[in-house]
Amino acid sequence: MTLVLSDAQALLLRLRGQRLSVREACSSDAVARITKGVCGVQAQDARAAALAVQARGTKVRANDVERARVEERSIVRTWCMRGTLHLLAAEDVGWLMALHGPVFIAKSQRRYQQLGLDEDTCARGDRVLRQALSAGAALTRAQIVERLAAQGIQLSGQAEYHFLRRAALQGVVCFGPDVEREPTYVLAAEWIRDGLRMTREDAQVELVTRYLQGYAPAGFEDLVTWSGLPAGELRAAWRGVASQAIEVKVGEAPAFVHRSQEPWLREVQVRARAPIVCLLPSFDTYLLGYRDRSLVVASRYAKHIHPGGGVLHPTLVVDGRASGTWRLDRRGGALELVVQPFEALPRAVRDGLELEASRVSEFLGEPATMVVHPPIAR
Repeated sequence: MTLVLSDAQALLLRLRGQRLSVREACSSDAVARITKGVCGVQAQDARAAALAVQARGTKVRANDVERARVEERSIVRTWCMRGTLHLLAAEDVGWLMALHGPVFIAKSQRRYQQLGLDEDTCARGDRVLRQALSAGAALTRAQIVERLAAQGIQLSGQAEYHFLRRAALQGVVCFGPDVEREPTYVLAAEWIRDGLRMTREDAQVELVTRYLQGYAPAGFEDLVTWSGLPAGELRAAWRGVASQAIEVKVGEAPAFVHRSQEPWLREVQVRARAPIVCLLPSFDTYLLGYRDRSLVVASRYAKHIHPGGGVLHPTLVVDGRASGTWRLDRRGGALELVVQPFEALPRAVRDGLELEASRVSEFLGEPATMVVHPPIAR
């Protein structure tokens, strides 16, 4: 008999899979384990990506994330799922890029042609790029464009971005250390240590498995939305993995939970607890991991979180539901953490919010005064 989960139970399971209810204990390799556990953290906004790691760990500081990326090189910033920037565990970069890179390069062909990035230009550019970045060199976009121009390859505007993104999707480059707050690019083969190697079919199975472990309960369309890969690319792997998973229902919709999470199903039915309060940054993977966000975000508040244009605001989440937005403001040199709740917050939630605010302050290494505005719904 298929287990029917309430919305609240489904959200608690998702919080657990996302490392938001049981957080990773701080250690030297915690950042890489958190990143691996959710199969990548959206990273178009570098500070938001670091805050996403912080939300899933204890006593994580901003320099812990940067040290993991630049000194330990246990995580890597590059383009991957949905063709967008992510932090990935270094050991996962190879097989994830092999799955996603060719798909998003193919999807961008028309844009490449519009920008003058034909196959010959890109091939010549890749040769110059490999030579310029050899022997551990790290160059900014402007420096790379200058090297390309010296070899007769003229790029400007969006062509610069798309050329480097294409090279990253091919596995040629990834992001290296920042220089005076400017990101640099390095050769991926020199920067990233050897990781997992597998066939394309095995990589598809691994992707489905990782997705269910980090995002369940979820369905096939959720996986397709999160990954950005064509449904036909993943259907066989989904069927194979789902046949060994646990089928549940969330309302009337079928979904699946990874077999390893079976004990969690019992916990969400019997466990009494304090509210789980999270301050999630912009573009957090908890909100990006599903085709339909309505389980998390009530329709009447949706525009406050995702107003359009690809924007996804930092979100206050209580027991898995979006309960407000938040931001960091600087006033007269002092930092404020400003919260806009959607509805009145019970005392227990406010207590959890104060704890979350203190964790954000600790992460930033700077005290922040919390300001809670009156709720939208009054």
